[in-house]
Amino acid sequence: MLNMEQIEAIKEMQVQGASTSEIAKKLSVDWKTVNKYMQIDNFSPKPPIHEERNSKLDSWKPVIDGWLEEDRNTRYKQRHTAQRVYDRLVAGFPEFAASYSTVQRYVKQVRSVRKQGSFLELVWPPGEAQVDFGEADFDTPQGRQAHKYLCVSFPHSNAGFTQIFRGETAECVCQGLQDIFEYIGGIPTRLIFDNATGVGRRMGEKIRLAELFRRFKAHCGFQYSFCNPDAGHEKGNVERKVGYVRSNLFVPVPFVNSIVDYNRELFALSAPLLAKSHYRKGDPIINLFADDQATLTPLPRQPFNVCRYESLRADGYGKVCLDGKHYYSTAPEWGGQYVMVGIRAHTVEILRPDGNVLVTHPRSYSHERSDSLDHSTSLALLIRNAGAWQNSGLRSKTPDRLRKVLDEQNREELRKSLRMLAELSERYSFETAILAMEEAVSRGSLNVCDAAVLAARLSGYGLETPPELGPDLSCYDQLLTQTRGDLQ
Repeated sequence: MLNMEQIEAIKEMQVQGASTSEIAKKLSVDWKTVNKYMQIDNFSPKPPIHEERNSKLDSWKPVIDGWLEEDRNTRYKQRHTAQRVYDRLVAGFPEFAASYSTVQRYVKQVRSVRKQGSFLELVWPPGEAQVDFGEADFDTPQGRQAHKYLCVSFPHSNAGFTQIFRGETAECVCQGLQDIFEYIGGIPTRLIFDNATGVGRRMGEKIRLAELFRRFKAHCGFQYSFCNPDAGHEKGNVERKVGYVRSNLFVPVPFVNSIVDYNRELFALSAPLLAKSHYRKGDPIINLFADDQATLTPLPRQPFNVCRYESLRADGYGKVCLDGKHYYSTAPEWGGQYVMVGIRAHTVEILRPDGNVLVTHPRSYSHERSDSLDHSTSLALLIRNAGAWQNSGLRSKTPDRLRKVLDEQNREELRKSLRMLAELSERYSFETAILAMEEAVSRGSLNVCDAAVLAARLSGYGLETPPELGPDLSCYDQLLTQTRGDLQ
């Protein structure tokens, strides 16, 4: 089985038109293996059965890289030593388990590579693009928040496209690029990135790519470059585009209720900017962008699954922890067990053993600890232990009228009501089940039949919409009336 680097090389040579035998000879790989990977056009991640790590430090290297990168703008005597890096990891991440010597070797390696200067000369013909993140404030239902926004700019035409996110992770970059590629109808021939940890980073002559981005690149088939450290001028077009977008699209501060919905609107909001003239060439940007579009490669036949899968151990309350401070509920009975987690740009999915999604949480990017709970997942445990109802988190989330009825039920009646809630949640959704049971209470009878009918109406056409009349059956009434008269 080949690693992703070898597969990537095969796909690159395939795009360049090399034959199976040429690729096999150049890479010293069996031609049957080369042919197998040439036929594959979907490199989306799949939930792994076993997770293998070469080093206990691998998960923490992006954190260390970030600290060392920040040191570049700090006084020399206030920069991190290997001991300080180790102490911060131990204090800030309870699950950190690598030794000091491992940390020391890695810090030394990173700093030795950074001392090797290198230069990159960039050429920007039609179809090549630059990628960078900016930051702006947005009004949300939770108040004013700072969000990141991904800019993809085509220097030939000066056309630019933007999507907003809460972070700068590989999942955010890949999701933003995929949405932009689908909107413009193709894949740029080459992309150049800042030296950011989201998709990878350049250390001297060596480039370390995030696994998800490597898969995304193999799936889409574009080339890439990274700026040299402290050389943002190498992608000056997108640097200017970041500021231009902030001034023209995000002033006044926009209100964002749903990032996914707002990102769809952003494409329409960007259209007037494409009608403007090029700052130097004078032609309309949209006309010049036609040259870019003419060189785009076709979209893959299948969309890429922008998701990173990790097997994480739930704590005693059935919660898994991401980024050292964000906790997401699974099922309470899974406490202490390893759970497969799907990590996306906007959401975190908790997967059942069969790979189906048990619950989806909004993904948190805050600097403070956060807890995302889905009380519907605790129903199975609560049914078995109905006596815990009074102190359960589910009770506090139940509407007052329904809560009062459940509070007054004896243990067996409560168990039946909770089982009803679980069954309706499985068939429709937890929110629909709660609304249906609350409506049943308001009508004077909390039973499974009434609640099931109300849930079906809520999920279908709503409670206020009258049912469809259906076909006219009056002819049958006339026939039955005539038959009854004949019999008499």
